Amino acid sequence: MYAVIRTGGKQYRVAENDVVVVERIAGEAGDEVTLGDVLMVAGDGDVKVGAPLVDGAAVKATLVEQTRGDKIIVFKKKRRQNYRRKRGHRQDLSVLRITGITA
Repeated sequence: MYAVIRTGGKQYRVAENDVVVVERIAGEAGDEVTLGDVLMVAGDGDVKVGAPLVDGAAVKATLVEQTRGDKIIVFKKKRRQNYRRKRGHRQDLSVLRITGITA
């Protein structure tokens, strides 16, 4: 059984015992998290597609850790104008282990 969930403006296909890295979700390591934005649930030849969400469906996960992504460099330049700006960014991330899918 698998599900398609939406969190942090992105969609993820998850199954039980999967480890997923998503944008930061509030909580500490070891906390139980319920993700309610379930767009689709499939399994045993049965597919339920929401419009836009599947009613009564939820995905339970355990928060493994809070971490940060790799640093990206944002560099702006306008030629011949002596204009240069350099900034860095590191995204806050959460690592989730999917423990259950309820349809």
